[in-house]
Amino acid sequence: MTMPPPPQPPYAVAPPLSPQDEKLWATLAHLGGIIFSPWGALIIYLVFRERGPFVRAHSAAALNFQLTMIIASLICIPLMFVFIGFILLAAVGVYALVIEVVAAVKANQEGEPGAVVQPAGDDPFRLLSRVAPAKRPR
Repeated sequence: MTMPPPPQPPYAVAPPLSPQDEKLWATLAHLGGIIFSPWGALIIYLVFRERGPFVRAHSAAALNFQLTMIIASLICIPLMFVFIGFILLAAVGVYALVIEVVAAVKANQEGEPGAVVQPAGDDPFRLLSRVAPAKRPR
């Protein structure tokens, strides 16, 4: 009589990334959008999402931004028939390039994802108060 094979051990959980590796992969998630569009951020998100919250947050933010830029580019295509689409598509491309590079630098400096476009401080309406100061009662 043959013995059944011993049960297989469960899959080992991948160890968490070191802080340097987390910064590297978060930076690559943002810079991957320049070359690979959303595919780079998607792959990094799927592979490293359980190995560190910093990489998860930055790769999700990069994926969200790149998908938004794809939607903005698709909106520009029908507008090309009235020639405004060419200008808007160029503006979307330049905006995407600048924001992706700035976000990669922020990720490398261990900044929070999304901090590129958020005003500094606790008050999100701080910038609006400079433009239109509140009226004081007399």
